[in-house]
Amino acid sequence: MPENNTFKGAGVALVTPFNEQNEVDIQALQRIIEHVIEGGIDYIVALGTTSETPTLSHSEKIEVLSIILETTNKRVPVVAGLGGNNTAELSKAVKTLPSGIVAILSVAPYYNRPSQEGLYRHYAEVASATSLPLLLYNVPSRTGSNMNASTTLRLAVDFQNIIGIKEASGDLTQVMHLIQNRPDDFLVISGDDLLTLPMLALGADGLISVMANALPSPIKHLVHSGLTGNFKEAAKHHYRLLNLIEALFEEGNPAGIKILLQILGLGSGFCRLPLLKASPALQQRIETLIALY
Repeated sequence: MPENNTFKGAGVALVTPFNEQNEVDIQALQRIIEHVIEGGIDYIVALGTTSETPTLSHSEKIEVLSIILETTNKRVPVVAGLGGNNTAELSKAVKTLPSGIVAILSVAPYYNRPSQEGLYRHYAEVASATSLPLLLYNVPSRTGSNMNASTTLRLAVDFQNIIGIKEASGDLTQVMHLIQNRPDDFLVISGDDLLTLPMLALGADGLISVMANALPSPIKHLVHSGLTGNFKEAAKHHYRLLNLIEALFEEGNPAGIKILLQILGLGSGFCRLPLLKASPALQQRIETLIALY
């Protein structure tokens, strides 16, 4: 099992680029992987929300994961996003991941809207089904339910392989309770580029970033400056990125980051339905902001 420090830093929630035929663009995916590694990113999260995973077929998920593992070639750790709202099926799926995956990022069950006890039992079954480290992922804006601090902390205490949480509730009070009461070595990782600076100031352990697909180096410097207590430097990067980060999410994720990748020549702006490519107005706004960066 990797040390928890493996995930203390700046991770990237990797996009899945598509071409005009709505197929996975393998060459663009490889370019983006090389770009984030060269930019110093600490680890890659594959098949997460930003990857548009719900629109990928089973065979495409296998292909994307294989390309990521092959291209990274162990230069950076790879975490697999693997979640769902069917506990029994997810508990089977965690046993089928390929070698080379160092941890699992598992989003809280969506649509079902389980109780706190239901969330606890869901993750208890998943954690018991694998020996891999498990990062919880709380993102109420997408799942429809919030996993509160007491449920997260209960899981952290009860399961040795539940090593942290990607916390994207946007609730800094909840973050404070997590950090104040967590066991030693339990990671609290920002799931929101915009709130990373305040979360680091509260004692969080890093970020799993959308922006890092395009600007990995500035994101790494922001995170590592905060982790070493240099908040003046971290704030400099934060405020330089602020308007651009806000623009990325104006029309949902990953429309904004994909159009930025297109502007930078790393991929296309295409998304799969029901998500749409960024509007011409947003593209123009992002072009202006990146030119000023």
